[in-house]
Amino acid sequence: MASTIRCDIVSAEAEIFHGEAELIVATGELGELGIAPKHAPLITRLKPGKVVVTLPGGEKLDFAISGGILEVQPQVVTVLADTAIRATDIDEAAVRTAKEEAERILARRGEPMELAEAQQRLVEATVQMQALERLRKTLKH
Repeated sequence: MASTIRCDIVSAEAEIFHGEAELIVATGELGELGIAPKHAPLITRLKPGKVVVTLPGGEKLDFAISGGILEVQPQVVTVLADTAIRATDIDEAAVRTAKEEAERILARRGEPMELAEAQQRLVEATVQMQALERLRKTLKH
């Protein structure tokens, strides 16, 4: 039996995932991180992007996060994200609409606060679209 580590993915709103994993891959500030059982303790900031959890048996779950913190302890890996969503739960039409709206705001160069919010929305929408594309590729195989 393969060795596992508990993984918790939590957003500001809810717990998104709780379970055993063989591998957790996330994008840290300095690049992609692969966390396997018995990994050294670690705390790092995460960039907006994907988190891929490989379950015992090899199934992979994709999540899109808006950034956050990754903490590795001896028995558990915790991803604390502002927002997180399973790739299978992403509403493609809503993401496209949010992306287009953010692009319109950025194009008209509004107030600084409005621009910062639009940039964050654009990043989140882009990450979610990338997660959908990865999910589609996985389902084709």
